[in-house]
Amino acid sequence: MPYILRLNAGKQEARQEKVADQDILMAGRGLIAAILNREVNPLCHPLSGENKLVLAPGLFAGTMAPSFGRISVGGKSPLTYGIKEANAGGTAAQKLDRLGIRAVVIEGKPEDHQFYIVKIDGKGCEFVPVQDMAHKKNYDLAAALQARFGEKVGIISIGPCGEERVSAATVAVTDQDGRPTRHAARGGLGAVMGAKGIKAIVIDDSDTPRVDLKDSQAFQNGVKNLVEVIKADKGSAALNRALGTPGVIPFVTKVGSMPTNNYRAGSFDQAENFFGKVIKETNTQRGGKMHGCMPGCIVQCSIVFNDPQGHHLTSALEYETLAMMGSNLGIGDLDAVARIDRRCDDLGIDTIEIGSAIAQAMEAGLVSSGDPESVLGALDEIEKGTPFGRILGQGAAVTARVFGLERVPAVLGQAIPAHDPRACKPVGVTYATSAMGADHTAGIDYRDSLSKEGQVKKSKEAQIFMATMDTVGYCMLALPAKAPALIGILAELLNARYGLSLSGEEVLGLGIKTIREELAFNRAAGLDPGVDRLPGFLKTEVLPPQGVVFDVPREEIEAIWEDLQDRP
Repeated sequence: MPYILRLNAGKQEARQEKVADQDILMAGRGLIAAILNREVNPLCHPLSGENKLVLAPGLFAGTMAPSFGRISVGGKSPLTYGIKEANAGGTAAQKLDRLGIRAVVIEGKPEDHQFYIVKIDGKGCEFVPVQDMAHKKNYDLAAALQARFGEKVGIISIGPCGEERVSAATVAVTDQDGRPTRHAARGGLGAVMGAKGIKAIVIDDSDTPRVDLKDSQAFQNGVKNLVEVIKADKGSAALNRALGTPGVIPFVTKVGSMPTNNYRAGSFDQAENFFGKVIKETNTQRGGKMHGCMPGCIVQCSIVFNDPQGHHLTSALEYETLAMMGSNLGIGDLDAVARIDRRCDDLGIDTIEIGSAIAQAMEAGLVSSGDPESVLGALDEIEKGTPFGRILGQGAAVTARVFGLERVPAVLGQAIPAHDPRACKPVGVTYATSAMGADHTAGIDYRDSLSKEGQVKKSKEAQIFMATMDTVGYCMLALPAKAPALIGILAELLNARYGLSLSGEEVLGLGIKTIREELAFNRAAGLDPGVDRLPGFLKTEVLPPQGVVFDVPREEIEAIWEDLQDRP
């Protein structure tokens, strides 16, 4: 039977408890929402001992079914001051599920202000003082932990930014190559982990038995159906498989949703430098490759990017980083953005949030637009912990407030990702209404995205669907163009693993339940879900080249969740 592993960070103690009956089908994002809603005071300070950090794999992680290896990380966010879930790939989710762990819940905080490594294996759990590993950056930390505990362990860690509790800090997860390249980046959850005094969690699933399946043959049939759907796809999954997420750049440039020069335009005159085909050609010549960040992945959209000398520079060179650290800052040099990405991964800081914060510093005249060295200098300030660096590390909204700027691309204190809501109006509705604040992974849809008609309905459906995917732990980059087709397969897999008879509608009910829990937490935290929070400039400032503003009627947006309680 799966269990919850509770870590008392104040006493350095661990205990196991049975998963509650009402949570038996909740995992990932859904279980995080349920735990936080029951156990955390919504009015607590995010960095206090009252907050809890929850790490939860999905429902199929340990089965090795393709693309189900995401791990969700959640808590009350120091950026949004509401509930936050961020997820990442890598190997940690599969290892936790193989050990029978449905979630790791970290409670309290150490009174001695020390940092610890938590080692989890089939024999139990122990807290190990950090000693010489304090203040290490993620790459050196991963190498040191692998040297001590073995090359095949999975590692969840924070870099120096998490230790310093800056609000843009990430939680890093090692990939199949053992590199800390997968990040649960949004919402500052690395700061929450730092406040708990946990530098890293090391997971060793050696000699664990196969995950129990009630009907292994039916499960294999479901996996076969899933693989056939993905391989037959001619849309998003196929594009990601060929080029990774930069494959979307020609499209978003044409639509006009790629943030450029601090959201003053939707296309970049140097965007071709970032096209997926250009990156693939360049990287192939240097000996780089595409790979799956998690075992069993058949999409393999992660770009392992090499420098001109053929040495590994960064992995998972993603569209969001190319936009927020590239076009948004006026930088068109591919290698420069890759160096910036590596630095952010090493420090453990969100490229979306910091890209937007640095854009605010550019507005204030403190960083030079289009100058990679000036941006790297700003990251130096963050690493050193200077006053300027600590301001940047708190994110775009704080940076703008400190320097007296009014044009702030953020919702609930969290920076808007690399999809301008004026040109992608469904995601603008999601930014305005999700409990997560500005987060494209909460629900994105590019169909007829320039029109204001029908976008609330599309956002609602996308949000419910993505909450379901995040609860079962499925990777959004492996979604086929006809994503709803997956719901029937999910029902098939759930029934086979747990001996159930769920319908597709009941599977979507997991996503609905998750959103209800999240909205309830935020409501209790004083964040009314029935309020349109998009920054005003998006509604008045015309976005080139399409000449659009965000004009979805406010009354439609604020009514988005009115019927959620009536859904099954």
